Amino acid sequence: MNRKVKIVGMGSYLPKRLIESTEIDKMIGAESGWSEKKSGVKQRYFVSDETATYMGAKAANKAVENAGLCLSDIDCIISASGTNEQAIPCNASLIQKHLGLQSSGIPCFDVNSTCLSFVSALDMVSYAVDAGKYEKVLIVSSEISSVGLNWKQRESSILFGDGAVAVVLSAANNTSKILSSHMETYSEGAHLSEIRGGGTKLHPRIYSEQTAEEFLFDMDGRAIFKLSYKLLPDFLDRLFKGTGLTIADINMVIPHQASASAMKIIRKKLGVKEERFMNIIDRYGNMIAASIPLALHEAVIQGRIKRGDTILLLGTSAGLSIGGILLEY
Repeated sequence: MNRKVKIVGMGSYLPKRLIESTEIDKMIGAESGWSEKKSGVKQRYFVSDETATYMGAKAANKAVENAGLCLSDIDCIISASGTNEQAIPCNASLIQKHLGLQSSGIPCFDVNSTCLSFVSALDMVSYAVDAGKYEKVLIVSSEISSVGLNWKQRESSILFGDGAVAVVLSAANNTSKILSSHMETYSEGAHLSEIRGGGTKLHPRIYSEQTAEEFLFDMDGRAIFKLSYKLLPDFLDRLFKGTGLTIADINMVIPHQASASAMKIIRKKLGVKEERFMNIIDRYGNMIAASIPLALHEAVIQGRIKRGDTILLLGTSAGLSIGGILLEY
């Protein structure tokens, strides 16, 4: 089902602390150059004194300004992130407060499908915008991975970075639209990427030195890629079904920035040339749900995407889930 919606503004915020790959090498006790060679990440940003909702509000202000709007024009705020600043209340309400909108009554809620959170939020709220429920929606993906990385898991911990991206979504006439969207979850991979502690099963009250690693990120990257790679072809068939499009019609693929090696293999699997495949992991690392909107934002800034282009947003997330959106930008 086509939905007449348009991304009218985008903004980003990167933490003040820039971390070079050489610093990561020292942190994990690896020889110089190892982490960059293994991950493809030359640098990333880690928070110093910033919070997730502070970064989200900074990105949101830029997105609203970029859209030529005022904060008072926004009628819904969605936090689309895989990490939470705190358990209660939702990130979106805290972002609203940082924006100075605490007395506005603007509805706020979170959408969390980890790395696919932005894609899921964009998909879900597009129906509401197309139906006239909301006019101007702010979607914010703000991620802090650095505090929960397990540096003993060298191959996964070296991938990640912090940062925030915001998007303003509006109703459109005929110039922009979502052409297709699809998501599938295969919980056979549920334990391949997880943080077990912090919820009601392993509450912080039972924290001890023996349970400390239960509160850190745990991932089997190779197993995730193997399962995702197997599922991708049939998933894409279902995403493209009924659109009359093929991958050859896509002007730009915006993938989740999982890892440099994974993206290289996926690009070849899709049969897409480098100029039609947005890869920014070397400068930012894997920013969880913020990865896809940041890559989209960079593509627009660089002039690699223009109005009317057909874009594929594609990614995987913990769950294991695979999701995508075909949109006319």
